[in-house]
Amino acid sequence: MEALTLFARKYILAVLSGCMLLASPVAAEEAADVATGTRLAELLRAARSVLSNYQTLINDPAVADKHLDGERFTAEAIALYGKRTGSQLISDGLAERDRKLLQAQVDAMREVIDEHQDDINRPGIAFKGFVPAVFARLMNEKFAAKVGNEALVRVTAPEVLVRNRKSLPDAWEAKVIEEVFPDPQRPKEDSYTEVTEVNGRPAFRMLLPEYYTDSCLVCHGAPKGEIDVTGYPKEGGKAGDLGGAISIVLFQ
Repeated sequence: MEALTLFARKYILAVLSGCMLLASPVAAEEAADVATGTRLAELLRAARSVLSNYQTLINDPAVADKHLDGERFTAEAIALYGKRTGSQLISDGLAERDRKLLQAQVDAMREVIDEHQDDINRPGIAFKGFVPAVFARLMNEKFAAKVGNEALVRVTAPEVLVRNRKSLPDAWEAKVIEEVFPDPQRPKEDSYTEVTEVNGRPAFRMLLPEYYTDSCLVCHGAPKGEIDVTGYPKEGGKAGDLGGAISIVLFQ
């Protein structure tokens, strides 16, 4: 679910560079929220990709010290973010809110990797279970512990695809997944945004769809019902199917 279409890349570049025409203060505020949410989502995606790229190494039972600590991991995630978006993660012109939230994400991913060194480096065991989905959940939980009064990030999916009950969509997410994303007239890569309430507080919400790529099908593809390496039955998905969504909350 890491591949980006040309449309998505152009959109991200436009958002991150601030190339949007603003008609009013409300439009300006919404554009700023979209830019913030996009940055948070893209950094999460970059971090997941880095962990995905290291799965073979992590699961190699013959290698003890993988030399994959939090410092190395975060450096590679930040570099991948820059390569994908064409933008520096934290630049001089970045708003203070974005600077704080992105730094919290970086700190969260570093802490998760450092706390799992024993698992990553345990010799004699092949599959460690430290997969991108688990990593993302742990990273988002640490992020919430740091800035949960200002923002939340989580990964969810259509309810029938959710493996960990902590990732079940809430009512708002479920409605967007079931009623908005399937619209054939809607560009598949478009995110959905709305100003609403979360936990009784006004909030900007953003849901970014994610679709299965070939690499996802190792665990989520065919044959449906076959047990994958993580111990779950495969869903029988195909490349291009909606597989999940990144949910962003920015409290107002």
